[in-house]
Amino acid sequence: MRNITVIPLKNIPLEEQEIEIVERKGLGHPDTICDAIMNEVSVNLCKEYLERFGMIMHHNIDKSLLVAGEVEVRFGGGIIKKPMKLIFGDRATFEVGNVKVPVAEISIQTAKDWFRKNLRFVDPEEHVRYQVEIQPGSQALTDIFRRGGRVLEANDTSAAVGWAPLTKTEKLVLDLEKYLNSNDFKRRFPETGEDIKVMGFRKHRDLNLTISMAFVDRFISDEKNYFERKADVLDDIKGFVDRRMEGFDRIHVELNTLDAPGRGIDGLYLTVLGTSADGADSGQVGRGNRVNGLISLNRPQCSEAAAGKNPVSHVGKIYNLLTHKIANKIYNEVSGVKEVYVWMLSKIGRPIDQPVIAAVQLITDSEPSFNIIRRRAEEIVEYELENIDKFTIDLAYGRIPVC
Repeated sequence: MRNITVIPLKNIPLEEQEIEIVERKGLGHPDTICDAIMNEVSVNLCKEYLERFGMIMHHNIDKSLLVAGEVEVRFGGGIIKKPMKLIFGDRATFEVGNVKVPVAEISIQTAKDWFRKNLRFVDPEEHVRYQVEIQPGSQALTDIFRRGGRVLEANDTSAAVGWAPLTKTEKLVLDLEKYLNSNDFKRRFPETGEDIKVMGFRKHRDLNLTISMAFVDRFISDEKNYFERKADVLDDIKGFVDRRMEGFDRIHVELNTLDAPGRGIDGLYLTVLGTSADGADSGQVGRGNRVNGLISLNRPQCSEAAAGKNPVSHVGKIYNLLTHKIANKIYNEVSGVKEVYVWMLSKIGRPIDQPVIAAVQLITDSEPSFNIIRRRAEEIVEYELENIDKFTIDLAYGRIPVC
């Protein structure tokens, strides 16, 4: 018997609360770059292990640092004075029996492929240097994988929490960044880089959106041209949010608020490569978006960085994502639920389908129907834990995004 509990939550749903703050770090943000690449390294290692050994071996590629380079920004196109450096960490399986796995080569090639696919102006051969510091795993943790079984034992004592549904503010912040980094938007505004951050602050039904967006200097001829293009971009953004006013009385949008007219190139947010990592900001795994793509400050948060952790025994990844899946399933399939939070706690050495506790907190429309709702929520949690092996395979193949 699994330890599953479903309890009522006597809170006001976040949508109805007075204050809400939500952040989204975009595709080209240095923290997002680290999360995305390290998780892709894990996915590619999983595929390699499965092909060579028929099973996923121990690895956790969840430590990484993207060291900012050095550039000289110029109107019409600047220069790279020092490339960025991507440092890969933590642990992996390099050899099983006499069969070696090219972990370093897989890691570097994965990063190069990701840069080519996602950042238009970054040449992964010229603009990035690579330092692989991945080492073999400890005997105790690698032994978990040798024990085998349909589900493995947890390799950490950890807790996670997921919730549903997203509020209107959360949805708008998420959708806006994806829109600004869409192919269509970049075709119409090629001077906008991929490094974008959207910060949303709602007070009652008034929403303020502060957007930081790197502009690419090769498309900007002078200060006047920058502010003209910025005004065009801001008009387009306002058109996007105006079509999503439902639930809000007012949406106020600001773009690149550090800009200082009259200070020339020093008063503008310009980059050479479309990311601040080219010469300003470094990045790190775990400092970016949570697994649902947002940093929602009103919500409870898991302290684990999911990106790069192995998908079959590390509950810091598995439970982090599974709690969100369960929360969404309960909200979508159980009538009468206004908001749901799902908590899971693991114990190292205990099978991942047997958490110490799986707790569901529900804000419902009415108390009399709670017993019916409780039973259905318990069934959903039980089903997802019983089929956790299928969920981990989806994680292994990268079918579920983590940032």
